[in-house]
This record gives sequence, structure tokens and C-alpha cells, in this order.
Amino acid sequence: MFLPKRFIEVSARLSSLPGIGPKAADRLVFYLLDQPEEDIHALAEALMAAKREITFCRRCGNLAQGDLCEVCQDSSRDAKLLCVVEEIRDLSAIEKTGAYRGLYHVLHGRIDPIARVGPGELQLDRLVERIRLDDVREVIIATNPNFNGDITAMYIAKLLAASEVRVTRIATGIPKGSDLEFADMFTLTQALEKRTDVQT
Repeated sequence: MFLPKRFIEVSARLSSLPGIGPKAADRLVFYLLDQPEEDIHALAEALMAAKREITFCRRCGNLAQGDLCEVCQDSSRDAKLLCVVEEIRDLSAIEKTGAYRGLYHVLHGRIDPIARVGPGELQLDRLVERIRLDDVREVIIATNPNFNGDITAMYIAKLLAASEVRVTRIATGIPKGSDLEFADMFTLTQALEKRTDVQT
């Protein structure tokens, strides 16, 4: 073994992160070892501060550094328009398009019969309450266009069928079986603009 044990330990921890394999982890360790010690301290402190201070928005479930996230604090957003997404990374993908100016509701998951994740594990009670309290006029279901996303979308549509809110789903341009976070900005913009009513 030609590398120090501490190097191997750091590399192993980095390679446990999503999208970072052993070779990429080694390159990161080599890079970090070349940086000034104060930069390494600053990085470590920033990570620890983020872990301590970042929580979930009490209204929508997005990441927040305080009670409400940046989106929910923005008074210029259309509070009558609510986009339901599975994960925060889906919210991030939609925000990058600049095409949507409403608010969000993050489920933090999707209905998954194989993994035994049912509607009770999602934030659906809070969704219904928000629609009622905020007098929401349209709910855009932006779950991923795959089997579990479809099941989740249909469940939400049926849950809201008795209400007067319009229920739509993003459509054109998002291939079946794909995830929103990997869609380009143009495709996501088209999907939002050409959303369709959900049939129950």
C-alpha cells in the first residue's frame, strides 16, 4: 500500500458520497492536500454550519435557514399556484428554468408499493390543509414520469377530486421513466407551460 492510511480514510469517506467513485475521491484528496490549511478549515466549518443551521421549511418542506425557505418568503410569488414535487432536487430543477413563479409542496418521497411507502409517509395531509387555508386555485403535480410517480400523481388527483381546485400535471417533453433533475431547462419549461388536467 503506497498511500498513507489517513489518505485512504478520507478517500473512502468521499467515495461514499453520491456520484463520487474511488478515482474521483482520490483526485479530490490530492486536490485538498494541495490547498492552504485555512481553506480546508473554512470548508469544514461551512459544512458543519450547514448541517447545524439548514432545516426544512415549515410551509413547503424545502430547505431553509430559518422558519421559511427563500421561495415561501418571496412575496412576488403566486401563492394560489402550488407545484407538488417528490424531492427538493426536483424543486431545484424547476426553479432553474425561471418559468414557474408559484409556490411548492415537497412530498419527500413518492408512493412505492415495493418499498412499502404509502400515502401516509408523504406530506399529503399538509398539502390538503395548505390548499384549504391558502385558497389555492391550481395544483400542478410534478412527480416524476415513472411508475411510482404516476401512482402518486393519481392518488393526489383523487384526493383533491372533491375540492374546487384545478389539478394539472406537467406533460410534454418529460420522457416516461425519467427523473426531473436530469431534464434540461427547455424541456422542463415546456412541460410546465403545456401541463394538462389530470383525469380521475
